[in-house]
Order: sequence, then C-alpha cells, then structure tokens
Amino acid sequence: MPEPIADFYAVIPAGGIGSRLWPLSRADAPKFLHDLTGSGQTLLRDTWDRLEPLSGPDRIAVVTGRAHRAAVERELPGIPDKNVFLESEPRDSTAAIGLAAAVLVRREPDVIIGSFAADHVIRPAHLFDWGVRQAIAVAREGYICTLGIQPTEPSIGFGYIKKSPELIVEGAPEAALVERFVEKPDLDTAREYFADRSYLWNAGMFISRADVLLAAIEENRPELYAGLIELAEAWDDRERRGPVVDRVWPTLEKIAIDYSVAEPAAAAGRLAVVPGHFDWDDVGDFASLTKLNSHGRGNDLAILGENARILADTSSGIVVSQTQRVISVIGVKDIVIVDTDDALLVTTSENAQRVKGVVDALKLTGRGDVL
Repeated sequence: MPEPIADFYAVIPAGGIGSRLWPLSRADAPKFLHDLTGSGQTLLRDTWDRLEPLSGPDRIAVVTGRAHRAAVERELPGIPDKNVFLESEPRDSTAAIGLAAAVLVRREPDVIIGSFAADHVIRPAHLFDWGVRQAIAVAREGYICTLGIQPTEPSIGFGYIKKSPELIVEGAPEAALVERFVEKPDLDTAREYFADRSYLWNAGMFISRADVLLAAIEENRPELYAGLIELAEAWDDRERRGPVVDRVWPTLEKIAIDYSVAEPAAAAGRLAVVPGHFDWDDVGDFASLTKLNSHGRGNDLAILGENARILADTSSGIVVSQTQRVISVIGVKDIVIVDTDDALLVTTSENAQRVKGVVDALKLTGRGDVL
C-alpha cells in the first residue's frame, strides 16, 4: 500500500442535518452519524477509513458543530483534539473549509488540503484513492482541483462540471481544465449533458494548496476572508479561541464554496477536474437510499434497522425501523417507511424530494421536538 502523502491534509466538513432523510436524520443525529449502507459503521467512519491511507490518522481534520463534538469523537477515537474544528452555528461550506485552510496553513505553510463530505458513499476505495492522488498532483501546480463523477443517468439533482481540453500535469493523466460550473438543470438539459461526455456531476470535493484556496476567498469574498484570518490567528490559543469564535463566526457570510471559489476559479482558468471512476452517492433522499440498499434489484424491499421486524409480500422500496414494532408491507411498490420512536414517515420514492417540505412545515409550527 502506498505511503500517506506527506504534504496532504484531509478535511471532513460534517454539518447539516440531511432534512430530506427526516425522521431518520435529525438535528442531534444528522445523516453522517448513521449507518445507511449496512456496513456496520457510520458514514463518517467510512469517510475516515477512505482518507486515512492518503493522509495518515494524524492529518485528518473534521469541521463540525459544537453539539456534535462528542458523537464525532466517539466515532473517530483516533482523531487528535487539535484537528476537531468546532462551529458555533452553521455558516455553509466556504466558512467551514476556509477555517480549516486558514488554521492549517498557519501550522504548515505549504500544506495541500482536500475537502470531502462526511455523508457520501464511495466505492471502491482504491479508485477514489487514485483520483485524489491525481488531484493532489494538480494542486501542487497551483490549481484548485475538484473530482467529477461521470453521470450514470440524466439527473436533475446534481450540479454539473463541463470539462474543457486536457491539462498536462505529471502524475495526473486524466486532469482537465474546467470550462464552467452548471447549476442543477431541468430534465431536458440533463439529458443533453448525459449524452455529452464532457459533463460530470459536481460531487463537492475540492483539493488545493491551502494558501491558493485562501487567496481565492480573499479575491472574491474579502470580508469573509478577513474573518477567517482573525479566527485562525486565535485558534491554537485555547484562552483566546472561544471569545473570538463567538464574536466572529456568526458574522461570516453563508455561501457555498462552489459560488465563492469554484465558479470564479473556473472563469479565470484556475480550476481543474479529475474524473472519478468510483461509484458515488450523496444519499440525498430516500429514493437514493433505496437504490443504494436494493443493489440494483428494483423489485426488492430494502430493510434498514438493527432489530427491524418486517413482514413483506410482493412489495418494493425501503423500510427503516428504529422501533420494536412489527411492520407489515403488502402489495405496494416503491414505498418508503421510516419508523422512529416519535415520528413515522410514509411516502414513495417518487415523492422523496418532498420530505424537506415536511421539515420546513414542522419548523413553522414550532414542532422542534421532532426535528
């Protein structure tokens, strides 16, 4: 097995609640803290295990909310305390990744960082490893690099990356410049992109020298950059950190790194992409969770839950059970049932994207007790 990469630091942003997976995913138990694949461990732990061969166990940082610190440290008992970056509240991906970059570059000026979400499913690991190693080679040349996924269907659920001609970088034979980022398209446009092999799904994985990433934030979002630098200057001083975080963090602009860094970098010819040949799923809703656990057998009923008690007859879809109730599913297709102690969801795969609307409605009615 290759040695860990000496100048590389992996960063895992572990935020959000995964509202389209409610009531399985909650504010106090977001989706990265669940086993959604039947692997026997959480998505966060799976992410750590993928990254450890690339960086080594002492060079993985997790950016997460204060409320999730104990759960993260239980899942990752080997993580050094200095590599747990706590947010006082969610401020989106630029703030989360930028904070890690600003702190790590003070510790190690030439460090290359890679950002990888805590709640994605990626297989097999060796193909992921090869893609990241290529991206690191590209980052050493001063580019910001992303990993793109070859579409397997004309999806309207993902943003797209349009490749332009290849980029000549030693150690990265598949690298290409990015012509532009494209927002989630309508179905007709998605079909066009699927037929055109120059379009890749945007999986939200970014690899860059930390100083290059910070320079891009400074250029495009100078106020946000100034706040990150102020945080970084106090971060490794335990007495100073808390007051500075409480004062500065809530003032940071909430913006995704796709908009603050990737889109402007693509327009300036400074963004590259390496196609990922691995299977990838962001488990964005129960339809994708069903597909993930049915192993391509659309007529099967997938069952998740350590003690699930399910009786099924000629049914398909998914049942997630966290209770001792017996659930009988008879003669229904593409059903989604999620049974928890205080909430029950019943829908279909076709309507899985609408679950977020239920969460929004519960917020309006003040039912925070079930969120």
